[in-house]
Amino acid sequence: MIAAVAAGVLSACLALPVLLPTGLGMKAANHAFETLPDSLATPVLPQSSVILAADGSKLATFYYENRVEVPLSRVAPVMRQAIVAIEDSRFYQHGALDAKSILRALIANLSAGTVVEGGSTLSQQYVKNALAETATTTAARQDALEPTAVRKLRELRLAIGLEKHLTKDQILERYLNIAYFGDGAYGVEAAARHYFGVHAADLSLAQAATLAGVVRAPQTYDPNLHPVRGRKRRDTVLDRMAELKIITPAQAAEVKARPLELRITATPNGCVESSAPFFCDYVQRELLANRAFGRTAQERRFLLQRGGLRISTSLEPRMQKAAQHALNHFVPPDNKSGKAAAEVLIRPGTGEITAMALDRRMGDSTKRGTLWVNLAVDSDHGSSLGMQAGSTFKVFTLAAALEKGMAFGDRLDAPKSFTPTGFRNCDGDRVGDPSVSLGNAGDGEGGKQFTLVTGTWHSVNTFFLELERKVGLCATYKMATRLGMRRATGQKLEQYPSFTLGFNTVSPLRLAAAYAAFAARGRYCRPIAITSITGPTGPLPVPRAKCHQAIDEGVADAVSHVLRGVLTKGTAKGNELGRPAAGKTGTVDNFSAAWFAGYTPDLASAVWVGDPRGGYKHPLRDVCLGEACYAQVYGADVPAPIWRATMEAALKGVPAHDFESPPGEYFRAGDGEKEDDDKDKDKAKDKAEGADQERRDGPEPNSHLPWFFRPPSTWPWKGD
Repeated sequence: MIAAVAAGVLSACLALPVLLPTGLGMKAANHAFETLPDSLATPVLPQSSVILAADGSKLATFYYENRVEVPLSRVAPVMRQAIVAIEDSRFYQHGALDAKSILRALIANLSAGTVVEGGSTLSQQYVKNALAETATTTAARQDALEPTAVRKLRELRLAIGLEKHLTKDQILERYLNIAYFGDGAYGVEAAARHYFGVHAADLSLAQAATLAGVVRAPQTYDPNLHPVRGRKRRDTVLDRMAELKIITPAQAAEVKARPLELRITATPNGCVESSAPFFCDYVQRELLANRAFGRTAQERRFLLQRGGLRISTSLEPRMQKAAQHALNHFVPPDNKSGKAAAEVLIRPGTGEITAMALDRRMGDSTKRGTLWVNLAVDSDHGSSLGMQAGSTFKVFTLAAALEKGMAFGDRLDAPKSFTPTGFRNCDGDRVGDPSVSLGNAGDGEGGKQFTLVTGTWHSVNTFFLELERKVGLCATYKMATRLGMRRATGQKLEQYPSFTLGFNTVSPLRLAAAYAAFAARGRYCRPIAITSITGPTGPLPVPRAKCHQAIDEGVADAVSHVLRGVLTKGTAKGNELGRPAAGKTGTVDNFSAAWFAGYTPDLASAVWVGDPRGGYKHPLRDVCLGEACYAQVYGADVPAPIWRATMEAALKGVPAHDFESPPGEYFRAGDGEKEDDDKDKDKAKDKAEGADQERRDGPEPNSHLPWFFRPPSTWPWKGD
């Protein structure tokens, strides 16, 4: 205790020129020192978190302070020598304070009449930084850094306790990890990466001397902001190392003759500069919204920005690149029409999102080619209110019909116009308006019979309305919900007769997951992006896909059998992959959007093309996208080619697998591929694909009426 008090007196002497005028004398300093706490809780330092792709490549970094903790063994010996030489050359010889340094500083302070030199040891400097890091308020942090006598006494008292419990190397390790090296770099590892693009273990003499010179006054000696002062300070460190015989004068002279040789490597904070910004944002929102990562939003953000997490994801860089290239090619980000496109890829049977892309850069939505809203996902993960799905929803009516035992060859009339009567929702309420007349967009598509197969291939609206009435609106609705479908706002799907025509607003992510279930023989998996999270203390729990058998394998196989023909003989003919594949086009009323959803046994994808400003106000009419111009855009015109280009590149090198054959019972009425005799097999593409354009009903009658006569879910400000 006597030694400690004596040390405190010596430390207090450093500030005598400041203390005496205030009336605080030696006796008061001794008393204050004895009553201070002598133990310091080692703070958990804020560490940056990284999001990684499936191959381990970095997608993004999140940090409150750009820091990566490393053990002393991963710091170059020359860096350790440089920091000790310039900051506390007798560090390994003295205790918590260095009497020689204190006396030298005392003389300097007395001569100046103020505190001009500190005499603090590395242990005391570590204590100062630790107190600042653990401060919970701005005032407390300022108090920890203010050059006052009280602070000096507190630092010394805590430093004495620190040296009783830690070795010199342990203290040095903590100091190197906590120190601020300027320009946003905290700790020696982040500093080495930032200034020179190397790890702390690989620092050279010149680099180590540069970094060691910064910590005394980062704002003054930052070599990036103040290269002249930074170089002069580096040379001071080299001279000190030579004086202590750590290096030779010749070595010091050789390095001093060289420029700083900085190689600044910025560490972006967040998703904007990621190679997959919208996927990165999806992962970030998953972390910030899921209570598994903290009880409150503040705790979850604290964990992401300070927790040193290693977040591994399901994103496959090759597939992401394929999707991004296809989107940008067919719908360039800066297209003059303001149109946009989004695509999501999912691995069937796993729920793993392997790619998520928009044709836009992430950024200010008022500028051409940039967008903040993630159009690929639901509102809780990207602010999008969803887009009407069009005829991609017909697959749920098809699946419901097959589940009820209908066969491929079963026929239904497809009238030229359809009155939506005889429909009940799942509550048993009658829905539909007898004054409404729904029809087909393509000439000649009505007034004939179609089978389950041909009606799907040609996407005949009135056929599917008749089919939905036969199997039941509720059955179709339940099929869609079993396959994970809901509105992008998180609400349940609305139930009206035009359900099968896709008036509900959904996200590409959910549609891709539903189609992936058909590829996985009826096994539905909730989409997931995070595969594992590891923190400083070990692994953390992550959300699971919760896979389950949503529909019978045979039903799923039958759906795939029918949808294969869409690519070879139906509305998407010409977009085959050269391997077994299935899919469905979708064109929304008034050409307000266009879709394609398709899959192989190995990969599923959904593509949307439309206008983020609202499809009804800005339809896909008279637009030029990429290298082509269109009077109107159908699902087969742009979305299907995007899907094809993406899948071909994403599946390159992946062995082709075939679908399972559907159960024989579905062939009891034939294969269903023969059309009605009076059907014109050579009709123009626009007649076949035109049938895909849906007509909506609901509480209000016709799509040509003003928005205020339509269902609330389709009002313009709801988004498209």
